[in-house]
Amino acid sequence: MLDANLKTQLQGYFARITQPIELVASLDDGAKSQELLALLQDIASLSDNITYVRRDDDARKPSFAINRVGTEIGLRFAGLPMGHEFNSLILALLQVGGHPPKESAETIAQIKALEGEFLFETYFSLSCQNCPDVVQALNLMAALNPRIRHVAIDGALFQAEVEARQVMAVPSVYLNGQPFAQGRMSLEQILAKIDTGAEARAAEKLKNAAPFDVLVVGGGPAGAAAAVYAARKGIRTGIAAERFGGQVLDTMAIENFISVPHTEGPKMAAALEQHVKDYDVEIMNLQTATKLIPGTDGFTRVELASGATLSARTVILSTGARWRQMGVPGEAEYRNKGVAYCPHCDGPLFKGKRVAVIGGGNSGVEAAIDLAGIVAHVTLVEFDGKLRADAVLQAKLRSLPNVTILVSAQSTEVHGDGSKVTGLSYKNRVTGEAHRIDLEGIFVQIGLVPNTEWLKGTVALSPRGEIEVDAAGRTSLPGVFAAGDATTVPYKQIIIAMGEGAKAALSAFDHLIRSVPADLPKAA
Repeated sequence: MLDANLKTQLQGYFARITQPIELVASLDDGAKSQELLALLQDIASLSDNITYVRRDDDARKPSFAINRVGTEIGLRFAGLPMGHEFNSLILALLQVGGHPPKESAETIAQIKALEGEFLFETYFSLSCQNCPDVVQALNLMAALNPRIRHVAIDGALFQAEVEARQVMAVPSVYLNGQPFAQGRMSLEQILAKIDTGAEARAAEKLKNAAPFDVLVVGGGPAGAAAAVYAARKGIRTGIAAERFGGQVLDTMAIENFISVPHTEGPKMAAALEQHVKDYDVEIMNLQTATKLIPGTDGFTRVELASGATLSARTVILSTGARWRQMGVPGEAEYRNKGVAYCPHCDGPLFKGKRVAVIGGGNSGVEAAIDLAGIVAHVTLVEFDGKLRADAVLQAKLRSLPNVTILVSAQSTEVHGDGSKVTGLSYKNRVTGEAHRIDLEGIFVQIGLVPNTEWLKGTVALSPRGEIEVDAAGRTSLPGVFAAGDATTVPYKQIIIAMGEGAKAALSAFDHLIRSVPADLPKAA
């Protein structure tokens, strides 16, 4: 199952296992069970601290538990954890085997202190780049607290469960048999949801934070670059982010970041966060800004949804953007019930079904191409009179036999039966005729909306809601700068956002040394 080079690498990793673990398999006669058997036997052969046994005592087959021998610590994978979940498997083996996690002592203590009984079940797909974060977070919790159990389930392999529970988006998490969450979640977000006092404790801690010289709001590429450049100047820097990484976390393949031929969004987001942590930056995660308050005392204040208020001499706004929605009846009602925004994540759940892709730009056409290899049929719906994607993508799309392309088509309503999507209505913009397509899924790929609603009335915004900035990243408010996809800077690209973030930080530092030079180090 595993090649010789990979076995050698894993043998080195498994040397870190300090407590014996047991792999307990539940198999049937199917091909996937045979693949899983080979994988588990290969793993067990690489360490004296790992043993394999077959018991067939779990209803889900193929599946296997990873148990710490002589304890109640354990977790389970239902399916074959390869693809994006292979790293989840290796981390689970190490953590159940006693290797210390990288999380802070405070977070580890919080997990161990959780009381009650928690059985988490997470449905994932092997092509989902968002799923490993959730799977790994819940696995870690199970490896630290015997009152927490976790089963990671390959939705494509257990279709009957997916249908019964009407899972139409991954990751989908159940807690003690009830829906708990959908979509990407960090360990901090999960803890905040089940530890009811966590948010209040975090807010109280932030209330006592000293003023910052530079406060960055937003943790995407622009925010990370701004924080690094500000911290390198030796000034007090903080970064408040709703989720570190921003839209990059939802990006599958990145192939135009110069000097890096290929990477994936979650990998880049992790690298961004680690780079920021290499400097003296106070990172405040899971924090949503709700109000910007200009000050007359030389400080600008940012109110957070948690109730805390942060003060800073300068502020850099890098709140990014989110997926644009169709804005038609039924869309909100059936979100994650057939209406989806990530074809890489949720596509495998629609295997053999009929779907539509809304949008004829590069993102929409790429999504339609990817989905055509999984689903029964794809209908691409474009508002304009022609597709706007690159010619090479259009040619590929038109070559596929199970794709229909509709142009001059205005989506008007999402239909469903109360629990899932059943169809889409659209109007032909040339003839005015109304049509309905019967289908099971709708993937929306029509661009981005800046996250700036909370800034209305404080800084100048464009008609599209983007923060207006000059060549130096300055906004209409002195001491407040902005960078990235939330601004009027054209071409929403990662590399551009990073450059703009660095520029905004340099501009903020220049503003500081001109206004309060006695309190700050001189520029290098």
